[in-house]
Amino acid sequence: MSYEPPRPVRGLLLTPEDKEAPARVHRLRRLGLADRPDPALDAFACHLAQLTGALYAMVNFIGEDHQFFAGLSAPATAPIVREDGSRAAIGRVLPRDHGFCPHVVVRHKALVLEDVRDYPRFAGNPVVDEFGVRSYIGAPLIDSSGMALGTLCAADTAPRAWGRAGLDTIKALAADLVVRLERSSEDGLRL
Repeated sequence: MSYEPPRPVRGLLLTPEDKEAPARVHRLRRLGLADRPDPALDAFACHLAQLTGALYAMVNFIGEDHQFFAGLSAPATAPIVREDGSRAAIGRVLPRDHGFCPHVVVRHKALVLEDVRDYPRFAGNPVVDEFGVRSYIGAPLIDSSGMALGTLCAADTAPRAWGRAGLDTIKALAADLVVRLERSSEDGLRL
């Protein structure tokens, strides 16, 4: 995998530099979490989507040049119709510069965007136009070594007032998920 430095857009860095990426990829492989869907993580994402009422929910692991949704709850096609009449289907892999999860991972902090268009740093992100994302909430999946493996997140096509309850919920679910991931790795089992 190759690393490309973040691209400046109008003086802003859209995707932060991620110095932990090589170590994270190694850790994800050791935990058996590299680039493959997991039905249990899909169920976890579906549970999050139901709790939040969000259109999208993901368990997202961040690599050096891409993101992988090991757990995904999403409509079959994006709600946004392109000029040519087509709709984008969300897959399991997105480039690292798409979305907001890389910011959560690098910062090791949850991120709440009630309306992404209110934040110039995030408003021009490709997921805003391609998938219609208008709101986002995500928490880092920080393992026992202190490494942020990825995120647990939800996104919607309408502005959302996630509130303190939403933030507390996603942080608690992320912490619970990390315990499950590490436990299943130790036991040699999948979730």
